[in-house]
Amino acid sequence: MPGNDGVLAGKRGLIMGVANDRSIAWGIAKACAEAGAELAFTYQGEAFGKRLEPLAQSVGSDVMLDVDVTDDASLDAAFSALQERWDRLDFLVHAIAYSDKSELTGRFLNTSRANFANSMDISAYSLIEVARRAHPMMVEHGGTVLTLTYLGSSRVTPNYNVMGVAKAALESAVRYLASDLGPEGIRVNAISPGPMKTLAASAIGGVRRTYRHTETNAPLRSNATLEAVGGTAVYLCSDAGSCTSGEIIHVDGGFHVLGMPNIENL
Repeated sequence: MPGNDGVLAGKRGLIMGVANDRSIAWGIAKACAEAGAELAFTYQGEAFGKRLEPLAQSVGSDVMLDVDVTDDASLDAAFSALQERWDRLDFLVHAIAYSDKSELTGRFLNTSRANFANSMDISAYSLIEVARRAHPMMVEHGGTVLTLTYLGSSRVTPNYNVMGVAKAALESAVRYLASDLGPEGIRVNAISPGPMKTLAASAIGGVRRTYRHTETNAPLRSNATLEAVGGTAVYLCSDAGSCTSGEIIHVDGGFHVLGMPNIENL
């Protein structure tokens, strides 16, 4: 990223949630690597591991850990393996969310108990689990925990459904963790991009119309880019972000400030 050269030099970060080269997590990883950070990655399952490997290699990383965030033993094993490689962790990027695709269309009223619980577990509670395990690697020198959210947490968004509720819980967890960990110099923040063309977003019904709507109406007349989100992450993980914690930072072209569409689109 222009202007970010070396601002993360000497820092080590764990990136969780890269699915492919269009993932928001990858945009963050690439920007952090370009800013000088040393990176490790997690993935879930062999198929995602095969996609991740060339990306990790492209930023000079050979640390890849298979993790299921719903499995305590898997999390424990991954962080134990990371501690064997590194004596500290400067930042952690949590880019993990999931809901049954069939429940990301239609009425929120029809959310099933099982998918509600699973969506909350993976999309919100997992942040607490990973922060707890990252804590011992950050406690002596401070660090940053960073996650990803979306405007559907606080405003009704078509077909976002249970993910909106899960992201609301995630944002609340950010605030509570920021308060909990702040005395030890650990910052906790979230980035809220606008709609982006990722594998995760493709599961949401009608998402192409959402892209067009936000691009047409956002004050900057654009959706977020991987570069913009990556640059924001670099700031939050760098020393320049040393007094920023508990924040939800919007990177959405300004769309979050609107009360309704522009007059020509009403």
